[in-house]
Amino acid sequence: MVDHLPPENTPFIGRRHELSELRQLCTRSRAVTVTGLGGIGKTRIALRAATDVGDGFADGAWFVELSGLQDGELLVHAVATALRATDHTTRPQREVLAEHLADKHLLLVLDTCEHLVEACEELAVLLLGAAPRLHLLATSRQPLGIPGEQLLAVEPMPVTADAVQLFAQRAREVRPGFALTAHNRPTVERICGRLDGIPLAIELAAGRLRSESPEELLAVLDDRFRLVLDEPGHTSRHSTLRTTIGWSHELCPPPERLLWARLSVFAGSFTREAAKEVCADDVLDRAGIDRLLTGLADKSLLVREHGVGGERLRQLDTVRDYGAEWLRRLGEELPGRVRHLAWCQDFAERGEASWFGPGQADVFHATRREHGQLFAALDFALAMPGQERAGARLAGTLWFYWVGCGLLGDGRYWLDRALAAAPDLSRERLKALWVGGYVAILQGDTRAAAAMLTDCRSGALRIDDDTAYAYSTHRLGCAALVRDEHTSAERYFKASLTSYADLGELNSNVMMARIELAMALAFQGDLEAAVRICREARATCEAHGERWAKAYALYVLAFAAWAAGRGEEAARLARECLEINYEFRDLVGVVLPVEVIALLRASGGHCEQAAVLQGAARRIWDRVGLPLFGSAYFNAPHDTAVGLAREGLGDRGYEAAFARGMSLGLDDVVASVLEEAHEPLRTR
Repeated sequence: MVDHLPPENTPFIGRRHELSELRQLCTRSRAVTVTGLGGIGKTRIALRAATDVGDGFADGAWFVELSGLQDGELLVHAVATALRATDHTTRPQREVLAEHLADKHLLLVLDTCEHLVEACEELAVLLLGAAPRLHLLATSRQPLGIPGEQLLAVEPMPVTADAVQLFAQRAREVRPGFALTAHNRPTVERICGRLDGIPLAIELAAGRLRSESPEELLAVLDDRFRLVLDEPGHTSRHSTLRTTIGWSHELCPPPERLLWARLSVFAGSFTREAAKEVCADDVLDRAGIDRLLTGLADKSLLVREHGVGGERLRQLDTVRDYGAEWLRRLGEELPGRVRHLAWCQDFAERGEASWFGPGQADVFHATRREHGQLFAALDFALAMPGQERAGARLAGTLWFYWVGCGLLGDGRYWLDRALAAAPDLSRERLKALWVGGYVAILQGDTRAAAAMLTDCRSGALRIDDDTAYAYSTHRLGCAALVRDEHTSAERYFKASLTSYADLGELNSNVMMARIELAMALAFQGDLEAAVRICREARATCEAHGERWAKAYALYVLAFAAWAAGRGEEAARLARECLEINYEFRDLVGVVLPVEVIALLRASGGHCEQAAVLQGAARRIWDRVGLPLFGSAYFNAPHDTAVGLAREGLGDRGYEAAFARGMSLGLDDVVASVLEEAHEPLRTR
């Protein structure tokens, strides 16, 4: 079983007793919370335990980091995204998530819950009630209050054993060759004792060995702690950690301190380039940011993470909280968040521009990596007076993420918020309107879509926004297409294509307008024109390296090939369409070729395979919205396949095979279609 847990960046040290107890709790209890003060190592212990027991869960162990989340309303979105609970309908995300987990045997790790305790408790109760084989492991500075919750309180490390080993291991990272000896061990033990065995405090102190000896470090600590009185309302250990962080802060050069504070606006991990864009100005020179980041990382004030996308950096929660406090004291919190929002907008615009090109898959993966940053920026902008239009702009710019990458539910949430927050007529609002209408169509909410698109079109005329007029006209054509109003759809599509040409627009949306025009023509019986248009669209997409819109052209061409009696060609085109859309997690683009392949199986006499695929397709449609958009024309191939399969299997045989398909997950369906070696197909 492949677990969906972040890698460990440093060796795990000690905690044998806690790990043993937590492993047992995770397997025998359905709700476990690891508690303890900040910096005590809750996350590391939870991750190691989840890694150890993950193989015992059929659907693995999944990790959701909540430290960058400030709004409890977004909790369910964060969990759904982490679990890949893709759903294109208008159903509440809680319902979607509960259904996704209902039959899963899974360990869900919610990390850093203390600032969202009420929301976490509410969601945990819902999910545990809906999914009888779900196990929840949370980390928090306080219990969540879940009925039946088991607690593991993490204490400081033993000073004479694990704490000393941790100090030595971290010391070797900054001073290669450092070793514990009979001479320095007593000093190291006293350092760890002075720091109360708190892992984060020990790591920060060990980072000072780059420039100091253990004896010098101990002297400084003795001096420092002799002057410290416990803060009101805090425990001695809390004061120890805060004092250590404050001491680390004082020992940083002023530019490092300022960068530390400015980095606190990031939600989760970030790249060096992002740090430069957000944090550099006349005071912090861009050219020096790399050196400052390395300095903070060397002091254990930043964590380095390495993955498919290269190096990323992250502040530990306690360190970020301290930086955020200083950012507020400096009066830079609002300017910092505005710069972060501006970086997110620039990132989104680069993704939008690159979506029509050979880097489409890279855009998908890069945007996924910045998911937390984008959501944090949207949440800030749409809640901060004066930033609402910027929030609407970002929500609209991300259309390719919402539509092309399987996040219709998230997109609808942010677009609805944006439209409510920015009600005045503006170009930003108009884009949010046509993107919102597009998303609503794909969710099957055509009434809301028509209202948004009509509003956009009339607003575009009022302020002479030709671009918004073209896009809203295009999407009104989509609304007409799924309502089987093909003549009207054809008229809208042709008008939008004329407008796009006048504007000089050539992108994935323009390609989709051509392909959707082909669908409207095909439904009116002009299959020859539809094939010609889709072949041209396919060639244009291939010339530009575009794959997402191309996949929809392949869908139309696959159906046309089946209708013309070319079964093998139809199967090849449908599988290519499926493979592309599965990569982007576009459920509409996945289920349409599955329907075509089911038709091919039925036409070729493989009725049981056809029925299984139709059952699988129905389960996907349940996550998309109204099956085949409620359109009689989109539904015609499906009905043909049902008739053939029922005729071959009988009603009872068909229903049994259909039920087996309904039990298949998305990954299983796609794998079976793409990997299965079929015998040659017969045609109609």
